[in-house]
Amino acid sequence: MEPGATYKNRKVLVVDDDHDVLRMLSALLGAYEYKVVTADNAEGALGILRDTDIDIVLTDIRMPGMGGIELAGKIHELYAEIPVLIMTAYAELEVAVEAIKRGASDFIMKPLNPDFLVHSVRKAGSFREMKARERNHKKLLEEEVRKKTEELSDLNREIIHRLTVVAEFRDTDTGLHISRIGRFARIISEILGMPADFVETITLASSLHDIGKVGIPDSILLKPGPLTPEEFDFMKTHTTLGAKMLSGSSHAVLRMAESISLNHHERWDGNGYPNGRKGEETPIEGRIVMLVDLYDALKSKRPYKPPFDHEKTFGIIVEGDGRTMPRHFDPRILQAFKDAHARFEEVHEKLMD
Repeated sequence: MEPGATYKNRKVLVVDDDHDVLRMLSALLGAYEYKVVTADNAEGALGILRDTDIDIVLTDIRMPGMGGIELAGKIHELYAEIPVLIMTAYAELEVAVEAIKRGASDFIMKPLNPDFLVHSVRKAGSFREMKARERNHKKLLEEEVRKKTEELSDLNREIIHRLTVVAEFRDTDTGLHISRIGRFARIISEILGMPADFVETITLASSLHDIGKVGIPDSILLKPGPLTPEEFDFMKTHTTLGAKMLSGSSHAVLRMAESISLNHHERWDGNGYPNGRKGEETPIEGRIVMLVDLYDALKSKRPYKPPFDHEKTFGIIVEGDGRTMPRHFDPRILQAFKDAHARFEEVHEKLMD
């Protein structure tokens, strides 16, 4: 390689305690228009690296104090993207190999061959540029993935919203009921200290808890009076119908929605339906939605009942009224409701039908 092939934008830090070597290397690399910065010890080199944008480090393996191997390791730890070239005598070859293990990019044998040295510096600079391009490309890909993920998330939310609309056409519930259930489930989940991904998932998945009602005849679903035992048995099937409709998905939200649809009428004491699960046999998402759905049902107008105020609803849940009893609820979830019941009232007031 002839002088004149310039690398004006690459800055090389040369580290050696021999000032004659520093002058020689500065002149050699300067002939190829590298910008050369020098240091005669490792501590000085680290100071330069803190304050200056360096592309390549060229260091002797042996120096007073911190040697080249330790310096290479420190640079690799602090500035992993900067290639470090070690200058070493043949007798130190095993030591040079150790330097490579510690983070050095390459080693150059002494006595120095100018052409080989410049070639090694050029190769190190090209390697850093390649890594920089990879890093920039990775950032672009990550940004593209983030945008696509947001678009997919928005699409998933819209699909789930449209599924809930199907259920709403068949029931007296409204979209605000669906929104309230999600808000209530979020409140309880956060108080319980559930992971962030669980909180986000249940907030969305809970909106599909009653999707199975699309399979219940209007004569039962919208009946203004009490249901007969046979009608109530048929009404109960909305849990299994919903689970079947949502089964088989690989999407986390739909998998949880399947679980909620199946289990949101199970009770802590084992007297719920459809499977009579007891205690923690019911997944926690079902236990949460069971309570919050009941709260909203008590607060809302139904063909068979008027809406109850918050005080009456709270009393029914925490004290019982014969039909609903505290033993129906997971004690931790019931306590979370007691702690947050004022927030429930605020949400219901803001999202009234």
